[in-house]
Amino acid sequence: MQSLLFILVLGITGWFAWKGYGRVWRNIRLGKPEKIDDRSGERWKNVVLIALGQQKMFKNWLPAVLHLFIYAAFVITQVELLEIFADGFTGSHRMFAPALGGFYTFVISFIEILSVLAFVATIIFLARRNLLRVPRFWKPEMKGWPFRDANLILLGEIILIVGIFSMNGADKVLQTRSLEHYHPTGAFAVSSWLGPALFGDLGNGALIALERFGWWLHALTVFGFLCYLPYSKHLHIILAFPNTWYARLTPKGQMDNMPEIQKEVRIMMGLDQPDGNAPAELPEFGANDVFSLSRQNILQAYSCTECGRCTAACPANMTGKKLSPRKVMMDVRDRAEEIGEAISKGQGTQGNYDDGKSLFDRITPEEIHACTTCNACVEACPVLINPLDIILKMRRHEILTQSAGPGDWLPMFNAIENNGAAWAMSEEREGWRK
Repeated sequence: MQSLLFILVLGITGWFAWKGYGRVWRNIRLGKPEKIDDRSGERWKNVVLIALGQQKMFKNWLPAVLHLFIYAAFVITQVELLEIFADGFTGSHRMFAPALGGFYTFVISFIEILSVLAFVATIIFLARRNLLRVPRFWKPEMKGWPFRDANLILLGEIILIVGIFSMNGADKVLQTRSLEHYHPTGAFAVSSWLGPALFGDLGNGALIALERFGWWLHALTVFGFLCYLPYSKHLHIILAFPNTWYARLTPKGQMDNMPEIQKEVRIMMGLDQPDGNAPAELPEFGANDVFSLSRQNILQAYSCTECGRCTAACPANMTGKKLSPRKVMMDVRDRAEEIGEAISKGQGTQGNYDDGKSLFDRITPEEIHACTTCNACVEACPVLINPLDIILKMRRHEILTQSAGPGDWLPMFNAIENNGAAWAMSEEREGWRK
């Protein structure tokens, strides 16, 4: 009966997870494809050091160590999850223990130690968010769901740990009573003393129920995470790996040229001849919606951890301006969600969609004008997200396509166009050399 129930729950989980992750994939594909396949060695190095090794997290060592406890516990606990799957399908109990012997005892003990450290880290993270109120967690964009989302995941971690120690602790007491189903597995680091201390006075029936409760709580919490991740900022657990692989490898200050503009400048300087077959209408410059962003930009939006390091490092935000690089990424993701949901309901197609809105309805010109292009946000991101790329694309659209922009920028543009310099000068730009 347990095996049938487990398979049924697993099937339901798979269906919901397929829908959730499929939705994210659909929304990422709203952007323009971008071929990225160069320098694969450097890209794999980024995946190993930054996504897997958490390298950039350690610029702030205290939260980095705490995060490492939770991350390591999450990764290593999957070993025990494999056994839960095996037991769930076959109806056995601790299937791996007889085959692995002392190594099994070591692995479960290691998981228990990591779980204790993860529990401590989780309590500290909850305190940092809710009691100490670290400023980057209390920015305007974090109100409502983003704030609740972070707390829900942390509470889920605690539930997962409760499941692990309920299962292992009750199991250790049952092993001492020589029940047939509960064969000895050696002394686990924590539950060998915690189990008898908490559950030693319970009867066999209560212990069996408690062990099954912990087993199912562990399994159902993991299944819940799988279904919940596509709707949470914690999707970065998965997407950090492709995101770091596809991240830019060019120097941080290097901006992409626009071929159309570059060609016009070359013609103006006499380096190229005008193309008589060129279309009369001007192309769209930059980006004003997710369709004109790249798929990499949208992948980055879904990879955002909402940790706020980018916003905390932003000099514009520090001086009270509206710009928050984290909000830019969240707005791109939310706009992709909005469009993807509308298209799924038949309200247009990717090539023919217009709801009268754009990214400028979420990210105001005031925000993108405040950016100094200093790359502080790019440097601060622990998973190599580049908010500046999106900001530059929106600026380019505003100035080159909409012919808009801040009034105090226009004299600079006119001076560059007329004199080749940022300042309005009556003399030739290189006259000083003479």
